[in-house]
Amino acid sequence: MNIRPSAAIRQNYNEIADLCRQTKEPVFLTKNGEGDLVVMDLETYEQREKMLKLREELVSVEEERLLGNTGYSVDQVSKMMDEVIEEVVKNGRNE
Repeated sequence: MNIRPSAAIRQNYNEIADLCRQTKEPVFLTKNGEGDLVVMDLETYEQREKMLKLREELVSVEEERLLGNTGYSVDQVSKMMDEVIEEVVKNGRNE
């Protein structure tokens, strides 16, 4: 865990930014000896946000399953994906 005083961000911004990028870990900034802020590089932040969103979706699906709600079969998902792909190709989009 990387912990620095809040003054370090003003005095050593580049050093802290490099540390975040190299370690892919957040840097915790303190103010008067107490935790105050967390700083991380953008790539790591975006990756964490995607992972959190995926976990939320998985939890939601699992909750639905436990409540007895049925999902889609593999064949149904495959058919839906084929339809989306056909639509994208038809419209000339590469999304």
